[in-house]
Amino acid sequence: MNILIAADSFKGSCSARQVTDTIERAAKNVLPDVTVTKIPVADGGEGTVDALIAAMHGTKVTVPIHDPLGRPITAEYGLLPDGSAVIETAAASGLTLLKPEERDALHASTFGTGELIRHALEHGVKKFILGLGGSATTDGGAGLARALGISFLDADGRELEPGGVHLSELASISTDGLLKEAAGCEFVVACDVKNHLCGALGAAAVFGPQKGADEKQIKILDEALVHYAAILKDKLHCDAADTDGSGAAGGLLCGILPYFPVTICSGIDLVLDLTDFDEHVRHADLVVTGEGRIDFQSALGKVPVGVASRAKKIRNVPVIAIAGAKGEGCETLYSFGIDAIFDTVPGVMPLEDETGGGESGKDSRKCVSFISTWKIKISLLSNCFLQT
Repeated sequence: MNILIAADSFKGSCSARQVTDTIERAAKNVLPDVTVTKIPVADGGEGTVDALIAAMHGTKVTVPIHDPLGRPITAEYGLLPDGSAVIETAAASGLTLLKPEERDALHASTFGTGELIRHALEHGVKKFILGLGGSATTDGGAGLARALGISFLDADGRELEPGGVHLSELASISTDGLLKEAAGCEFVVACDVKNHLCGALGAAAVFGPQKGADEKQIKILDEALVHYAAILKDKLHCDAADTDGSGAAGGLLCGILPYFPVTICSGIDLVLDLTDFDEHVRHADLVVTGEGRIDFQSALGKVPVGVASRAKKIRNVPVIAIAGAKGEGCETLYSFGIDAIFDTVPGVMPLEDETGGGESGKDSRKCVSFISTWKIKISLLSNCFLQT
């Protein structure tokens, strides 16, 4: 009997690797002779670096960079065995790097993400896997491009200040200073939204509020992005603003599309391709997937639906999903190839009841408590799906 485990992290509790390891232990408690293949996965956003490093035996690189407000921090990117770099926008330019009261959609910059890319370029990397999502920025990727040597100039030839608000002052773009190591590099971008850069469904209007922008600031930013798009088209002959996904991560794609070859793809499909999921599922009798919360939004490019849909296309194998919690509309996911959904916590309970104590060692205790829950559920599922 072969079980394939392809699960995302449970945010705040377990990494994708911890989740897959825990399910494996539970499965072997019930079925000692089972063969288990584990693939820690992610949807292209937060956790993608950790998942790909775990699944593909890559390494992490730590770099001193600047956060969205220009303050010094350190951030990590992943190096895969084939020499590719995996970078999460959120690691350098993410909303989680700021306190709620610090959110500043007008002035936040993607410069830190560009610094990660620059470091990798200076160390010989030519292929980048870039995960969008979770950004604190709406600067059209100008900060990223500036970190690579692109100059954004006003009518007097002065470099613009960081932040999307200053794009309204943009008069010209110079590529003369582009890092020489950037020659021949390419980007694969994990993006699961179709929003364009500007307008009612654009970067500012849709994503600006979560980054701290009020209605007046949204209008200012959208007008600045419209102007920016016009300059990109006029000076660089690039219609980046009309590309599906150009509104993601505050327009970050517009910081690379005019200068480099870019392939845009679904985040979960990219991760499944890189980890040879199709080959593994051909030998599986059961697929187990999961994420921290499963609800109607899981159909929008999230791991459980991505895994189930792909598994059913390759081989009509049973797929079960395990969640930290089930939410509204989770029953709609059965139409995407998931055969059963279980949660690890049956309802609201005190943290102490769930973890067995205080904060110290919380993740490990949570994993241990999950084992007994999953043991029972896998046992039931083995009876349902795997009559041997």
